[in-house]
Amino acid sequence: MKYNKIPISIENQIQKLKDRGLKFDNEKKSAHYLSNISYYRLRAYTFPFQDNENITDNQPFIVKDISFEKIIDLYVFDRKLRFLIFDAIEKIEISFRAQIINTFSITHGSHWQLDKSLFNNEDIFYKNIESLNTEIERSNETFINHYKTKYTNPLEPPCWMSLEVSSIGLISKMFRNIKKCKEKNAVTMYFGLTDFSILENWMQSFSILRNTCAHHGRIWNRRLLKIKIPNFHKYPFISKQTKADIYPNKLYATICCIEYFLKIISPQNTLKDKLKSLLNSCPMKQEKEMGFPDGWDKDPFWN
Repeated sequence: MKYNKIPISIENQIQKLKDRGLKFDNEKKSAHYLSNISYYRLRAYTFPFQDNENITDNQPFIVKDISFEKIIDLYVFDRKLRFLIFDAIEKIEISFRAQIINTFSITHGSHWQLDKSLFNNEDIFYKNIESLNTEIERSNETFINHYKTKYTNPLEPPCWMSLEVSSIGLISKMFRNIKKCKEKNAVTMYFGLTDFSILENWMQSFSILRNTCAHHGRIWNRRLLKIKIPNFHKYPFISKQTKADIYPNKLYATICCIEYFLKIISPQNTLKDKLKSLLNSCPMKQEKEMGFPDGWDKDPFWN
């Protein structure tokens, strides 16, 4: 099928939404929003409130008394949530990187990341090193330039420089490819986990969520990588009942794991207080769409 939809003016965009059943309190103000956010970006926030069973060009709104202003409230809420999560994952990324660098370099030296014998899959190893070298070349950090100017053997900077300019996504991939060893177990145990596959899963999930936040993607109502919920953990976690009822591919599951990490690396963090305050302002009672169960904040884990 050939795509034949044509662009329409903002005035016609508003009329199209009105024809579908969306209410407008102030069309002039709404036009301003559409001029600066775009119709299609807001489409992700209107879609769940429309008839999507019978896909047509019309797709009327099936939720009554919904307005453009409420959609904007939801959009703004999502933006605030995105900032909160991005800030939290930054702390986790830095801690995870430091633990890997410190633990493996003490045993395997300054350039252990270049030792393919430490990794499971050789093809993945070379692919990751290629990506790492790309990130090093792209970096304008002073310590990278200093190493390149002063040293010629090896050409690659030591792990504490190389991995410092690497993305959390690449570090997560490298960690998953590391063979089972005492150092990998030590990193896992530092975060109070007994199974490094749990840590691998969490870091992959954090990486995907972090990138979504960094590229201004929607967090509300998004399906995420399924989180593995541990049975054994050194530090307090959500209750057994919550574990049984949790949706592993929704935000609540991932944010529980984020808070678990923060309690370890930043005990005085304010995520839980900020999250409770933000969720109290969640428009249209949309907490459940992100997997938050009723009374989630009453779980001792969040107190």
